[in-house]
Amino acid sequence: METTGARVLIVDDDVASRELLEVRLRALKCEVAMAADGREALSAIRRETPALVLLDLQMPRMGGLELLRTLRRDGVDLPVIVITAHGSIESAVEAMKEGAYDFIVKPFDPKHLEIVVRKALEREELRREVEVLAEESGKRYHLVAGKSAKMNEAIETAKKAAASKATVLLLGESGTGKEIFARAIHNWSERKGKPFIAINCVGLSKELLESELFGHEKGAFTGAHELKKGKLEMAHGGTVFLDEVGDISPELQTKLLRFIQEREFERIGGMKPISVDVRIIAATNRDLEASLKEGRFREDLYHRLNVVPIALPPLRERREDIPLLSQYYLRRFSSETKKDFTEITPEAEEKLFAYDWPGNVRELANVIERAVVLGHGPTITLKDLPSRVADAETGLTSEPLSYRAALDACRRELIVKALNQHRGNRAAAARALGLHEKYLLRVIKSLRID
Repeated sequence: METTGARVLIVDDDVASRELLEVRLRALKCEVAMAADGREALSAIRRETPALVLLDLQMPRMGGLELLRTLRRDGVDLPVIVITAHGSIESAVEAMKEGAYDFIVKPFDPKHLEIVVRKALEREELRREVEVLAEESGKRYHLVAGKSAKMNEAIETAKKAAASKATVLLLGESGTGKEIFARAIHNWSERKGKPFIAINCVGLSKELLESELFGHEKGAFTGAHELKKGKLEMAHGGTVFLDEVGDISPELQTKLLRFIQEREFERIGGMKPISVDVRIIAATNRDLEASLKEGRFREDLYHRLNVVPIALPPLRERREDIPLLSQYYLRRFSSETKKDFTEITPEAEEKLFAYDWPGNVRELANVIERAVVLGHGPTITLKDLPSRVADAETGLTSEPLSYRAALDACRRELIVKALNQHRGNRAAAARALGLHEKYLLRVIKSLRID
């Protein structure tokens, strides 16, 4: 690891020892701060926010062990390397129990000092990276939230499913955030911390997708120059997310079904069964029931995947969440572009609320990113929105609504509500509405309900 620019605090009451350490650390291109005792060190830590502390144990006013205990009590988590003299190893061991990262013995070997410092800084850099990733991950899970009843219902179902080993099938239009939802389920489950691997089943040939899932042995086919582990094998203990599972070929559906039933598979060209423990979360924007009737999707695989179905509502049916999502993306893209965007004008918000969002959350993110990249800030105004959004009709039109149009609007609202309540099951929706299923299908077609 590069130590360039890393700030190191030397805490030692011996001036000569401090100066010697300073020379060694500056040779490693570290920034150096110094303190003569524990009390000075506490002030310096708050002021300098060092990445590493080199700490002598024997000092007046506040010794090294007392400083370590104070740091631990105050929740300060940074690596501390203890400096100790020959014959004081017991004190170094006690310091390690109090949270010290490592120790060096006076007189120290310069090469050994360099190794210990580099390792400690690597540990601190890795810890901070993990904290950043966790924070970013947490921010992404804000997208799996909202004020709308439909979204809250989906979240409650997902949390219940996460506590089990059941396979989950996420249903929804493109752009509704199915992968983010799948990651949230993984994060809510006992598999959190284990691998989460997403595979998009669209656009891959049968052969390539099979190799991605199951891997292949060396020489299994032309170009297979070495053994390759599949994503199922790599995700052992974790979760595999199969996006757009409705596009898998019939041949591969059979092999996937066998894996879900038996939790084992063979690599392409292999003969040895490989057992893995993975949770399957699948997603599709297709009507899988229609695919069943058309013979394009296996019924037994459908039932294996559809243990816990969760319908993710399109953005136009959860408009209450648009302000929350807009603010999230505004903060995110402002940070990424280093621009100071702070708010969206009421006129622009009204248009965001009125637009129908055929691309759903993905399209909303695109619109906000475009506004931030091309705008000057600090506010997104109407002129920053693309014309398709800026021209969206808001409120009631000045023209009177005809009887036929009003009736169609009412019928559409009732049918969409019934379909959502029954997770897209048209037979159940027809029963709830008191209609024959064939008649409901004709109305759905005439009203162009997706």
